[in-house]
Amino acid sequence: MPDSDPPQPELTTLDSLTKAPHAEIFEERRPRTVRLQLDAGERVPPHTHPGTHIVLHLVSGHLELSLDDETYDVNPGELVRCSGECKISPHALEPSTAVIVFAPTETDGE
Repeated sequence: MPDSDPPQPELTTLDSLTKAPHAEIFEERRPRTVRLQLDAGERVPPHTHPGTHIVLHLVSGHLELSLDDETYDVNPGELVRCSGECKISPHALEPSTAVIVFAPTETDGE
């Protein structure tokens, strides 16, 4: 029998989140899941998320996503996966909403 009960399912909507540009979607932060909302022309400065894998799903809008020295054109419905070691910088070409998951890298050999 496991030592602890599994976390209970959580159900929410992106529209119910009020913080901007980043809003935590779930109370349980493993993996951390945020809604990113940017106005047209808004940019998040280049930064890293060491110890994670990142999955970005663009829900609406249009992003120019810089990863290290490469730039990617991201449209609604597209997903991007990268290492948190990359310098990431999203730039909204129009009002944009994305869901981003920061999954911890495995450090115990699993």
